[in-house]
Amino acid sequence: MMLPFGLLAQQISVIAQTDTNSIRIGEQIKLQLTATLTPAQISNANFKVAFPVIPDSLDHFEVVNRSAIDTVQDGTRHLLHQTYTLTSFDSGHWTFPPVRFEVVDASGTPDSAFTQPIGIDVNTVAVDTTKAFKPIKTVQSVPWNIWDYWIYLAIGAGLVLLIGGLIWFFRRKPKKAPVVNVPTISPYELAVHNLKALKEEKLWQQGDVKQYYTRLTDILRTYFENQFGIAALELTSEELLNNIKPITKLNQQRDKLRSLLAIADLAKFAKLQPTPDEHEDCMKKAEEILEWTRPPKVEPAQETKSENH
Repeated sequence: MMLPFGLLAQQISVIAQTDTNSIRIGEQIKLQLTATLTPAQISNANFKVAFPVIPDSLDHFEVVNRSAIDTVQDGTRHLLHQTYTLTSFDSGHWTFPPVRFEVVDASGTPDSAFTQPIGIDVNTVAVDTTKAFKPIKTVQSVPWNIWDYWIYLAIGAGLVLLIGGLIWFFRRKPKKAPVVNVPTISPYELAVHNLKALKEEKLWQQGDVKQYYTRLTDILRTYFENQFGIAALELTSEELLNNIKPITKLNQQRDKLRSLLAIADLAKFAKLQPTPDEHEDCMKKAEEILEWTRPPKVEPAQETKSENH
């Protein structure tokens, strides 16, 4: 059930565990990924750990849902958690493969930590084949009684009265003067303005790294929501990356957005300290994403005057 695999060189322990190792076909499993960091690793700005990205579908398993990465303090240690909800529609004994955590040590050397594979039994529903099939029941009629439908009749009468009252109310309601639409700022212009304001506040230069990345990602998510109709403010980073796939122009910046969100998540949830170059690079990536997805300018229609001859 719990299969840890420690990366001794980095003194970091990564664990993959499930709430069960035997399900019936179509049932769900909770898979929890955990990375344990020491206080020295948390306080070191160069030390980083990135969680694996599990695809939506892999051999014999489907990902139903995934949670955001959260942090829990256990004494002097920091535990980073992420929970996946899995299911399977293939009966048999299957092995969930090892997953890899990307690690950068205090000296800046990249490395990896792997979890152990997990065996899962997917069982079919037992059927007693020794028993004979039961005959099909004939259609049976039930006597009609009006009182069986009194609640529906009451609801129908209430709806008729409500609709009639609304019609009477709106006919007697005085007409309002037409509203003049005032031009508003576009989502792109708002995002550009907010990025410029964020740069001028110099949050990360003052040590407020978490607030810097929270504001940076919220500006992009608000832009995606208003410009492309994606509920970006309610999605995790991985769900957001999956939801931009149908939008070709935005999907072309997928790798750039993935890199920005990965650093932002580590800074916000794992309390890691990116380097000044990474701060600047994330802002540059955000500006490039805005510029690439900038909507085309709409030229005002030219008015033609007709002359009487």
